[in-house]
Amino acid sequence: MYLRLHLFKTILGIFLIFLTALSFSQNIHNNPQSNHGNKFEQLGTILPTPNEYRTASGAPGNKYWQQKADYDIDVKLDEKNLSIVGTETVTYHNNSPDNLNYIWLQLDENQHDPTNEVNYFDENKVQEPVTEQALKGLQTKQNLAGLGDKIDAVTDESGKALKYTVNGTMMRIDLPKTLSSKSKTKFIIKWHYKMINRTQYGGRGGYEYFPEDGNYLFTLTQWYPRLCVYSDFHGWQNKQFTGRGEFALAFGNFKVKMTVPSDHLVCSTGECQNYQQVLTPAQFARWTKAQTATEPVEIGLLADAIEAEKSGEKGAAAQKTKTFIFKADSVRDFAWGSSRKYCWDAMPVKVEGKKIMCMSFYGKEAYGLYRKYSTKVVAHTIKTYSKYTIPYPYPVAQSIEAANGMEYPMICFNFGRTEKDGTYTEGSKNGMILVIIHEVGHNFFPMIINSDERQWSWLDEGLNTFVQFLTEQEFDSNYPSQRGPAHKMTDYMRLPKSQLEPIMTNSENIIGFGPNAYGKPATALNILRETVMGRELFDFAFKQYCTRWAFKHPEPADFFRTMEDASAVDLDWFWRGWFYDIEPVDISIDTVKAFTVVKGNRIPVLNDTLYTYPKMKEFEFITKTRNKEAGLKSLVDVDTTLRDFYYHYSPKELTKEVKNRFDEIEPISDTAIAKYDDKFIYEIKFSNKGGLVSPLIIQFNYADGSSDVERIGAYVWRKNEYEVSKTFMKNKKVVSILLDPMRETCDINERNNTWNIKTEPNKFDLFKSKAAKTRGQSTGENPMQKAKK
Repeated sequence: MYLRLHLFKTILGIFLIFLTALSFSQNIHNNPQSNHGNKFEQLGTILPTPNEYRTASGAPGNKYWQQKADYDIDVKLDEKNLSIVGTETVTYHNNSPDNLNYIWLQLDENQHDPTNEVNYFDENKVQEPVTEQALKGLQTKQNLAGLGDKIDAVTDESGKALKYTVNGTMMRIDLPKTLSSKSKTKFIIKWHYKMINRTQYGGRGGYEYFPEDGNYLFTLTQWYPRLCVYSDFHGWQNKQFTGRGEFALAFGNFKVKMTVPSDHLVCSTGECQNYQQVLTPAQFARWTKAQTATEPVEIGLLADAIEAEKSGEKGAAAQKTKTFIFKADSVRDFAWGSSRKYCWDAMPVKVEGKKIMCMSFYGKEAYGLYRKYSTKVVAHTIKTYSKYTIPYPYPVAQSIEAANGMEYPMICFNFGRTEKDGTYTEGSKNGMILVIIHEVGHNFFPMIINSDERQWSWLDEGLNTFVQFLTEQEFDSNYPSQRGPAHKMTDYMRLPKSQLEPIMTNSENIIGFGPNAYGKPATALNILRETVMGRELFDFAFKQYCTRWAFKHPEPADFFRTMEDASAVDLDWFWRGWFYDIEPVDISIDTVKAFTVVKGNRIPVLNDTLYTYPKMKEFEFITKTRNKEAGLKSLVDVDTTLRDFYYHYSPKELTKEVKNRFDEIEPISDTAIAKYDDKFIYEIKFSNKGGLVSPLIIQFNYADGSSDVERIGAYVWRKNEYEVSKTFMKNKKVVSILLDPMRETCDINERNNTWNIKTEPNKFDLFKSKAAKTRGQSTGENPMQKAKK
């Protein structure tokens, strides 16, 4: 009975998966009954209808509008009680054509409220062996007791109470009278909350405690009630914050006064208005010097930070307070950090003649890495992103070491600590550089090109990861980029379909969040740039999108349409396959027919001439190769002070990521065929085994040791999505053919990409061979003889 039931459940499960796949396939195709060409249909009704707010070209329409929210905030950091107490005055500008009766705000700290259902959404199971930490983790309500935003008052300007309702991480303020179109309203909120131990409970903000010296690092993020976005395409974006899908925020101007212990340094969004009053004379002198420096100037000294740590929160300086005042205009958010542990360095960089102060704050635990690298990486990131997107518009860019990675306007929190003796591994250094580039890059996506992260994580994370890859390669051409090169995404793309989601999936519903929201879209854009469109067309269109939607709220359709509008390249097949589907690239060379033409006759050529193709010296992905061709020099080659031990170090034995695919050619006899002076003709049959259509990039290797590459666009599949044949005429004899030689299409199966090249056995083939050999030894038989039987 069990076996029958199990079999029935298995068949039912397969049937349901088939129905789901069929339903999904029909949903993304406008003409599901077509015998061919579905993958090349225009997206049509899949995209929203253009209107006067968002045009068919992908640009904002002539009646585009967006709301604005200005903040005036007084906040106090209570180090003794690990809490925040604040008062904010918000001026909300209704630029929409609609009249509003209520306003929605975000209370992100309520993510940690023990009564919030988001803390119970995810599945959990008993893991063995059971640890004390695992058992404590089951006591959610006790662990989160007392956390969350506590609203003390919501009033109008005159102090009259306003009615409000809190629902999880959202708060609705009911307006006493309708807020008409093109008018504004002002209200005041008083609140407080207890900060979380970020290292214990996770999250983006809170505190980190250092038992060795008894001090704290405070990161204040999502710390104030923030306006939700009200837009033409969504209305109120008040989808609850669960911790994954990040933020949708309105632009505005901020003035923030932070009162902190007097021995703290504060880093923040915006520019400080009173450094001369809150810094020591020596610190202010070093800050002044940094304004014209060519190397990072240390403003908050390591020795001063260590001395301040000694007295800690119980010292005399900690009992006093001082108030830092910061202002920031045209930003969508505001974050800050505070600690007596901070070292601080800064240097300026110029982008199109404008000075930007690049700065880093870090504790002694990160000094060995951050002092050498952080600010220079910030400056490099700002310059490189400005080249590929828009000129950086803000006056400040900062990297703050906080053992995590999270981004806000002009400031981001990153990791990168050394060992206790000040040394560090190559992995630690590269990881730190990666996260600094990525988080500083978020100034562009989504802080300026302000997409809705709550709905579409990929539209900021994916675009940012793509430009991060370009920036990594211009920092050091040998930097081991993990996201961007197509071959790095093949393991994810070959996963079972039950573990995959289209890129165009809501942020909360993705299984493999990192590959899906970061890696796959970055890979897709790199393929679009290097393989489909070419750099010139892509770069122009990409900059056009960034320029059109800077300081606005773009949606995916605006990106898709702009890339086509600015390039005259039909990309609907690409968006459909890469962003709306989950099929992988797997193009196979099925057959090769070789011919020569002699006196009007077509005579087959036998492929049995012995030839060995020379080994490749080193595999270089296409971006690295083209950067060399373009004469781009990496920052590490220009600024040799960034070279360290690992730059010159060559380990005795390197792990070869890509072994030579050319060193063994099928033997061909010398006498089988005579040499001809005529042309050689080759008919190649390709099949699309993966489903995702892709350009054909074919490398022909010739008998004289030379090679060349033919490129055929993906439209070759438009009349038959499953197989296609192409015929090529060559001046020299071809001895082997390799598909996708630079691994630029994300083909998940390279074993069927070759003709006349012996592919290396995979792990499963090696296992079978080993097993067969073992059986042969145990029986005394030759495994090959047994196979012949």
